[in-house]
Amino acid sequence: MERLVCLAAAAARNAWAPYSGFAVGAALRAGGEEFLGCNVENASYGLTVCAERVAAWRAVAAGQRDFQALAVYTPGEEPGMPCGACLQVLAEFAPDSLPIRAACAGGKVVDTTLGALLTAPFRLRQGGESNGS
Repeated sequence: MERLVCLAAAAARNAWAPYSGFAVGAALRAGGEEFLGCNVENASYGLTVCAERVAAWRAVAAGQRDFQALAVYTPGEEPGMPCGACLQVLAEFAPDSLPIRAACAGGKVVDTTLGALLTAPFRLRQGGESNGS
């Protein structure tokens, strides 16, 4: 996980965050490979994309759908957790046991899992049934 944190910190340097000033980096291990993402803000705020989703989409675009671990790096003194939208995207390709490490510039680290952060993900079940509406 420490390697993923270092990669996430490096990815944060590429963030486009002129509006929030909050540069986030993510590093996702999927299928034994590492995929980086950074947040990309837009003047039309609704078009902003989080670092975690950028990393996830890069993995999927490369043909990887077996998400194994995620690290997120944020500025400041407290680690930032993935938002609900990012957690739902991760749940599409990862089990509840997916390890997530959130680290910050201040040096604090929080280790958790996807299931601890997203307790009731929407997932399609076999036969078209779903657990959500």
